[in-house]
Amino acid sequence: MSVMSQILEKIKQYDTIIIHRHVRPDPDAYGSQSGLAEIIKASFPAKNVYVVGEEEASLSFLATMDDIDDNVYSNALVIVCDTANQERISDQRFEQAKEVVKIDHHPVVDAYGELQWIDVDASSTSEMIYHFYREHKDNGLKMSDRAAFLLYSGIVGDTGRFLFPSTTERTFQYASELVAYNFDRSEMYEEMYKTNLNIAKLKGYILQNISVSEAGVSYVKLTKDILNEFEVEASETSSVVGVLGDIEGIKVWVIFVEEDDVIRVRIRSKGPVINQVAANYEGGGHPLASGAKIHQWEKVDDVLADLEEVCKEQ
Repeated sequence: MSVMSQILEKIKQYDTIIIHRHVRPDPDAYGSQSGLAEIIKASFPAKNVYVVGEEEASLSFLATMDDIDDNVYSNALVIVCDTANQERISDQRFEQAKEVVKIDHHPVVDAYGELQWIDVDASSTSEMIYHFYREHKDNGLKMSDRAAFLLYSGIVGDTGRFLFPSTTERTFQYASELVAYNFDRSEMYEEMYKTNLNIAKLKGYILQNISVSEAGVSYVKLTKDILNEFEVEASETSSVVGVLGDIEGIKVWVIFVEEDDVIRVRIRSKGPVINQVAANYEGGGHPLASGAKIHQWEKVDDVLADLEEVCKEQ
């Protein structure tokens, strides 16, 4: 029995299903989590299905999270979407569930859960959830317009509007099937990519303060003082990571973001594999898109030196 079939059997066995995803969520985290929830609700209306985790205001157009008591977990199945390691699961009560299933497209960092379905060739976890539906639509699974909207949004978000190398023929095939459902794509794009004035000004600051090494490494430091100057929260800086991606000569770029107790390291690449560098600094992720963290600004030089080596090896 395939792992997808095993997951479906688990879903059928439980009356209560709670779906989690990672902290600091992106559209794929919301899309896969809530898209799966909507498929289960449409397929098995008698089941109690919840989505939990921190709210992200910029993604409220996709979904809102449920507020549930601890005792709901006692006889529940938890499914964690789009999260490579347990530390990053939003709402750590998942440990109280009777069983845990992991569905993810990131390289394995932490092999948690009784069942694990990992597909690193998928563009997104939302793509995986649609694949799950397609494989079992003759075995009780039903798609709804809302589920299609959520999954399409997740795919769009994690592929950068189908521009990232992770986009495959299967991605386009699934997207073409999803857009046949009834939802407003134009409104979705407008909500996902709208930029407030403060973020726009911060992007201008980044573009004015970049440097590029001979090997093709670029970086910008966003200290607390800079974030305060532009009235931008550290959590909002995920929307500025791609701003350096179109600049000629840059192979790898890093945005260092100072938070209260840590400095977030957001790394992107046009070719050199950077997830092992991230793993050296308490992080990980995809070969071309990873995150890490450091605890002193002095460590910036170490991160950049490691990325320089990766670019030279390319």
